[in-house]
Amino acid sequence: MNDAVGGSRATIPAITAAAAVQFPHRTAIEDGTTRLTYAELAEEARTFGAALEASGVAPGDRVAVWAHNCAEWVVALLGLAAAGAVLVPINTRFKGAEAADILARSRARLLVTVTDFLGTDYVAMLGSTGIELPDLETVVVAHGPVPDGAVSWDGFLSRATPSSRVVVDRRCSEVGPDDPSDILFTSGTTGVPKGVVMTHGRTLCVATDWVAMTGLSADDRYLMVNPYFHMFGLKAGILACLASGATMLPEAVFDVDRILARVDEEQVTVLPGPPTLYRSILDHAHRETYRLSTLRVAVTGAADIPVELVRRVLGELPFTTVITGYGLTEAGTAAATSPGDDPETIATTVGRPRPGFELRIVGDDGDAGVGVPGEVLLRGGSVMAGYLDDPEATEAALSSDGWLRTGDVGVVDGSGCLAIVGRVKDMFIVGGFNAYPAEIENILARHPDVRQAAVIGIPDERLGEVGMAFVVARTGTGPADIIGWCRDQMANYKVPRVVALVDEIPVNATGKVMKDVLRLQADAHRAGAG
Repeated sequence: MNDAVGGSRATIPAITAAAAVQFPHRTAIEDGTTRLTYAELAEEARTFGAALEASGVAPGDRVAVWAHNCAEWVVALLGLAAAGAVLVPINTRFKGAEAADILARSRARLLVTVTDFLGTDYVAMLGSTGIELPDLETVVVAHGPVPDGAVSWDGFLSRATPSSRVVVDRRCSEVGPDDPSDILFTSGTTGVPKGVVMTHGRTLCVATDWVAMTGLSADDRYLMVNPYFHMFGLKAGILACLASGATMLPEAVFDVDRILARVDEEQVTVLPGPPTLYRSILDHAHRETYRLSTLRVAVTGAADIPVELVRRVLGELPFTTVITGYGLTEAGTAAATSPGDDPETIATTVGRPRPGFELRIVGDDGDAGVGVPGEVLLRGGSVMAGYLDDPEATEAALSSDGWLRTGDVGVVDGSGCLAIVGRVKDMFIVGGFNAYPAEIENILARHPDVRQAAVIGIPDERLGEVGMAFVVARTGTGPADIIGWCRDQMANYKVPRVVALVDEIPVNATGKVMKDVLRLQADAHRAGAG
């Protein structure tokens, strides 16, 4: 491990300062016409932090970022950490009410956002909800027109003063590894989003381990398709580059033509992403016209992966390192395959626990043996501190001696590799995004014509899994009506791709929905449709 990821630099401000010293003239970010060296990035972050201080943001206050991957996102992250604030990322696919819920529950004092992403004005969308956000004092627009009541990016940076810079320099030295660094919101089986509180030390465990796992170095050029609001894009992306000196190449939207062009023109070496990314590249009609020889590292996961896809990645693309991993917001990357593993291992398992992680498989009768399924429990340095303002949920998920209940069902084989075979919480993954049936069901319950709904994940060739909703609805309401309504109410990855109208939802004696019966019905429905 190089000096930039040493244990003595276990805060984001410290690792930012270390990168500026170790890699001052190396390019940190290339984003359109924006080019920043690591020394320039550190100074931009200092300015942003000073502007926060001048705006009244105190250590421990929450600062939200609701924007696509861009240089400003990185500057905001490092700047708010320098000011002692706590990051709250918001999914760019969220609608106004979903974002407002995160802002309200985190009590964010400042929001960095955009008004022109894919034709969407996030500030207008937030304002249209009518939801009061008394804690939100400042809205900074990083890209797009600046509405009344908000401030432009440059206008905000101009708030920094010599005295506020001095204050931020002091705060940088005062931030410790046990101070909170970020709160990423996830959803559970209750359908209520939970904020995962991480500290600087825990978060940088994820980043530095990813550097060790992939061999990421200052010679690498990392094309960042994974969104920064996600644990992967944030910790295995921005912070991993900061720890290694690699160049960040933010990508706002997944578009296979643009990605192939950037790999060709910008000599990309590292290209992580969901299996959909690699399938799109392999199946591209003009792939051979692009120079892809610089590609070195592929890291994937978050969905079932066909063995044949892994074979094709290894056989048809120039990657020398292909890794699959298992991670979650509450723990970071907990397990991964190793360079040199065969395609079957890469495709059918998530490898072995990462250094510093302990793994248990627990069944009804205690710890399960080899080949016996049970719930995956994890313990390690990057396991969360707890859920925001939710001691009951924290106690249910995290034992007093540090074991995290993941809700995933796994099996360990004779070589020590873990395979995820099910999900206790019924979560499914759509193109790399976690989707939770209970949350989608709660939203569907607001539809005026829906009496009852139950959601499961079903296989999808392109996205891995998609949602299927079983709905008891009033007469005259069709599947297309419900899907169209959902597109206006929730992020697109949550929208059920299939809606089956039924007379009743099967429940057991205690009133719980029988999801296993629904899966059989889904198989029959898809067979009939086929």
